[in-house]
Amino acid sequence: MIRHATLDDLDALVAIEERCFDSDRLSRRSFRHLLTRGHAITLVVERDAHVCGYGMVLCNTGTSLGRLYSFAVDPGRRGQGLAQHLLLACEQAALARDCVTLRLEVRPDNAAAIRLYERNGYRRFGVHEDYYEDHAEALRYEKSLAPHLQPDLAVVPYYQQTLDFTCGPAALLMAMKALQPRLHLDRKLELRLWRESTTVFMTSGHGGCGPYGLALAAWQRGFDVEVFVNDEGALFVDSVRSPDKKAVITLVQEDFLDQLRALPVPLHRGAASLDQLQAAFAGGGIPIVLISSYRIYREKFPHWVVVTGVDDRYVYVHDPFVDEEAGKTRMDCMSMPILKKDFQRMARYGKAGQRAALVIRRRARRRTVRS
Repeated sequence: MIRHATLDDLDALVAIEERCFDSDRLSRRSFRHLLTRGHAITLVVERDAHVCGYGMVLCNTGTSLGRLYSFAVDPGRRGQGLAQHLLLACEQAALARDCVTLRLEVRPDNAAAIRLYERNGYRRFGVHEDYYEDHAEALRYEKSLAPHLQPDLAVVPYYQQTLDFTCGPAALLMAMKALQPRLHLDRKLELRLWRESTTVFMTSGHGGCGPYGLALAAWQRGFDVEVFVNDEGALFVDSVRSPDKKAVITLVQEDFLDQLRALPVPLHRGAASLDQLQAAFAGGGIPIVLISSYRIYREKFPHWVVVTGVDDRYVYVHDPFVDEEAGKTRMDCMSMPILKKDFQRMARYGKAGQRAALVIRRRARRRTVRS
């Protein structure tokens, strides 16, 4: 019998954890916390009225990416097919929560677990160095739970933002690297792009980057760029209270626009549709989209992501922010699947629902007119 775990299972879960693992154990407090969190699914398998194994899946808020966070079967009950049934149940539970991709970490010396995962269609896609308490690495595996989905993912290298306020430059770095593979990405270039595209003020901290500044920085580095913005007013002014700061943000945006209007940069007054983003791939472009971070991180700040693919139901994005405090890794932030309806809701910012997107392309050769 497989069922959802309850707080009444705490003693059994802790006992299984102690019998299965020598280190990196979940504590009783951790189990209690995760059993009461809405983003965690914990299933137990019972035999003869005894809990003999459990599987725990964490669902990323706002995305369709799940993580098999912990999985264990009592050593005395192994070899009875329980792990197989429990793993399939975890997958079905994740899929029922709209998680179409499930990822996990496993120790390289856990041969039985690796055989189980590979037998069930998980593929290795990365290594996390120094992951466990004893500094052992973790092998990273993933599986598509909806194999009929075949996203046409753009080959976009991943770059993690190094500061809280550099999501825009980090997103632009990923797009430029995809189009110009020899481009060297480093923190110096990340900060240079931020200085060139910042709106100067953002809440009480460092300035955020708007679409016009990012577009200008991309153009100046030899890329073609197309801009979609649905609001004629200054972006992000609602993020500050000071009239002086609002005036500076407005003035900076006007300056960026004056420079862009002198260049062959298409400026569209309207939001980019998902069809337009998908068509951008056919034309060799890489879209960068402004979203509100609230649906993913429960904090209201503007955030830039790179779209790496679109299919019939999902949008896939690279998120430059890695929430390490929540246990996330870079692998969790690559090509995250997001339901189209959810993406359309999050692809706006502020009370006015400001929407912005850029499409970065290789610079087209332009004809020289001779008289």
